[in-house]
Amino acid sequence: MALINTVEDAKRLARTIASDVALYNQEKVREGIQNDNIFEVLEDELEEGRSLFLSRVSPELPGGENLYDRAIVDVIIRHCAEVPSRIW
Repeated sequence: MALINTVEDAKRLARTIASDVALYNQEKVREGIQNDNIFEVLEDELEEGRSLFLSRVSPELPGGENLYDRAIVDVIIRHCAEVPSRIW
């Protein structure tokens, strides 16, 4: 399988992985937002997603790993704005 070498395709993959993490871990996401420990609660799932992302994206892609981090914020955290939390 060829590695992803465009920013747009890498963003798409990152968003897909983040969406899957959110979909299959809805209760953990809610708990993590409420308790302001989302990264600890989802540590294993997020690292598994990061490994998948990095295995599919060319290491030469500028800012590649940051695309995954951005997708976590955009897809998981921003979509939980209705969850009561002291962080907002």
